[in-house]
Amino acid sequence: MELVECIYALTKSWPDAERFGLISQIQRASVSIPANIAEGYGRSHRGDCLRHLSIASGSLMEVETLLTIAVRVGVCHRDTASECWTILQETGRMLTRLNQSLQREQSTPNQTPGPRPQTPPPKEALP
Repeated sequence: MELVECIYALTKSWPDAERFGLISQIQRASVSIPANIAEGYGRSHRGDCLRHLSIASGSLMEVETLLTIAVRVGVCHRDTASECWTILQETGRMLTRLNQSLQREQSTPNQTPGPRPQTPPPKEALP
């Protein structure tokens, strides 16, 4: 969510000519990241969750690319975008770790506990 807030704050100063171009695209891509994480978390199957995390990662790369384009074409200055860059990198690391953790869990076979040891009934309960 912090990345979304940063992107929205950053794009407020971008030229109106980019309202339906870079601004719209980078805002939608940034919103897609937490939205896909939430949707994946709400799914009952780990495979679905991993698929949505993959989509979120793709959206993260899209935001990174659009931010790079904005700097290269002069829509914003690199220094102005630095806070978003930092949050973008941190979000990418968190997504990677979450994805790796869920993949490890998925590859580990479900271990069901063995049968509980039978304890003899108390002597008072015996005839």
